[in-house]
Amino acid sequence: MELTLELAAQLAWTGLASSSYYCLFAVAFALVLKVSRVWNFGQAGLMVVAYFAMFVCLQRLKLPVPASLAVGFAATMAAALALERFGFRVLRQRNSSVLTYFIFTIAFSQCAIYVAELIFGTDPKTLFASIVWPVMLVGPVVVSHWDMIALTVTLALFAGLYVFVRKTREGKAMIAVSDEPDLAEMYGMSRNRAYGVAMLLAAVMMTAGMFLIGTRAAMYPATPLNQFLIYAVIATILAGIGNIFRAALAAVGLALLQSFSVLFIASKWQILMLYVLIFVVIIVFPRGVTLNLRRHGPMREAAVLEAPAEEDKA
Repeated sequence: MELTLELAAQLAWTGLASSSYYCLFAVAFALVLKVSRVWNFGQAGLMVVAYFAMFVCLQRLKLPVPASLAVGFAATMAAALALERFGFRVLRQRNSSVLTYFIFTIAFSQCAIYVAELIFGTDPKTLFASIVWPVMLVGPVVVSHWDMIALTVTLALFAGLYVFVRKTREGKAMIAVSDEPDLAEMYGMSRNRAYGVAMLLAAVMMTAGMFLIGTRAAMYPATPLNQFLIYAVIATILAGIGNIFRAALAAVGLALLQSFSVLFIASKWQILMLYVLIFVVIIVFPRGVTLNLRRHGPMREAAVLEAPAEEDKA
């Protein structure tokens, strides 16, 4: 396929729009990793909860979109808190090994997928009966209404996260716990509460991302584990462990790479490329891609979100 300027512009825009949900998933993963030092592979299971909670409301109960979104947020946040309270907290109290965290979170995701397939079947499903969106031409580029909504929602959520962390007591306590949990508790900040807040914020990001996915394309119950979680992990590693908003930037790069890869790689090989990519990232960039940037203004203010965690649990 010949790469023309018009085609390059379209692929770039498509990749940027698609990066919206990848960014949300990456930030959710990186946030929990930074605060609680857990590689939360159970995030895929929470995404399944979010998706099918909204699916039931929209497709089975025929509820309006705002009510369906509210149910999706509530269900995912409740599941996230339960995972933290009855899973991660128990494992922390037992000083469990890295392998135990890994097995537990993978088992949780697999269980969520199995239950979803058992109830709803293994065929792909969308949240809306029709996922055709109005489009408009901006020069040679086709821009859909979905693209604008997705990018607006993503930027709004990131802005809200930044304000929450910088301006609220809960946000500042969460970052303090992520840096020095023992010292933070000496100053009256509960680490368990901070871990719970991080899981709630991640649940919001995940639910929004799954809504964007389901209003654009059909999704299999296993897709969050087989695809979306892998993107989040790759973006988190590339950004450097604990760098939350850099993970979003890495997710944008991955989405653009996927968009342009259709010029060289057939669609049936796309998932294989994803697995090859994660192997390369782990081997070549285990500590992320180093960016020697001098922070000024807003960049300096964001530094509190970009400090890498000192130790991590899988």
